[in-house]
Amino acid sequence: MLAAEKGAAANTLESYRRDLSDYLSFLAAKRNHPLNVKTELIRAYLGDLDARGFKASSAARRLSSLRQFHRFLFAEGHRQDDPSLVLEGPRKGRSLPKILSVEDVERLLTCAKNAASEGHQGEELSLAKRLKYARLYCLLEILYASGLRVSELVALPGIAARKGDPVLMIRGKGGRERLVPLSQQALEAMASYRQLHAEAHQHLKTPASPWLFPSDSDSGHLTRQAFARDLKDMAVMAGIAAHRISPHVLRHAFASHLLQNGADLRVVQELLGHADVSTTQIYTHVLDERLKSMVQDLHPLSDAHEA
Repeated sequence: MLAAEKGAAANTLESYRRDLSDYLSFLAAKRNHPLNVKTELIRAYLGDLDARGFKASSAARRLSSLRQFHRFLFAEGHRQDDPSLVLEGPRKGRSLPKILSVEDVERLLTCAKNAASEGHQGEELSLAKRLKYARLYCLLEILYASGLRVSELVALPGIAARKGDPVLMIRGKGGRERLVPLSQQALEAMASYRQLHAEAHQHLKTPASPWLFPSDSDSGHLTRQAFARDLKDMAVMAGIAAHRISPHVLRHAFASHLLQNGADLRVVQELLGHADVSTTQIYTHVLDERLKSMVQDLHPLSDAHEA
């Protein structure tokens, strides 16, 4: 149902599979079955997660999986009730996304661009090394220009923006399509990377690929893990602590910097591909600071106005 009706991605399906397998193992140990389980036993399972050291956020995600599972059993007529309906999830503290400053991002992009053209600290650049640096710089420019999910970024097709189109058509979660913009720097980085990739294809006899960022992985394109590893290496080169950065942190930076500069929350929601604006509202702390500053600057009774 998740795959056919909701268009869930492979990673989402795997997460549900892990969650439900763990839940069913717990029920089997209690000699029970999901068609007979009562609310009290689901509550006991949540207590077991707590005893195993699960964070509130992880336990809440497990409960969300169980709710969808029991809702499915009820909707399909396998049960006459939904025992998960009255359960409250573990209380989660409001976590704010990690972000980088504009200066941090500029330093990272500058370092990646310099490495792509000159190497790092005078290192000798082979064609393969030049291609790796050019690919990373291209990835970073696209990510910061568009705010793509890392799974969307690494799986871009080879024809993406090939004619210099300043937008990408992205098919995101649930099969929803959206247009995202590309900056001039991103287009130039893509053009340079493509030229170098064509050169490498000719000299290194690399196989043809339908992907913009081909790899010898099972999927045929660059993996999220490989990109994250290369990104952390580049961050260290740029003087940024590796633990502060990930592809998702750059997606957060894209959204936060747009809001700081006056973008509408609904616009950012559309660019990020969020189905509901409530998901985007995690960035309201940025808006709160902007509004506070606006009131201080413009209110007729504020100190700044009096000055």
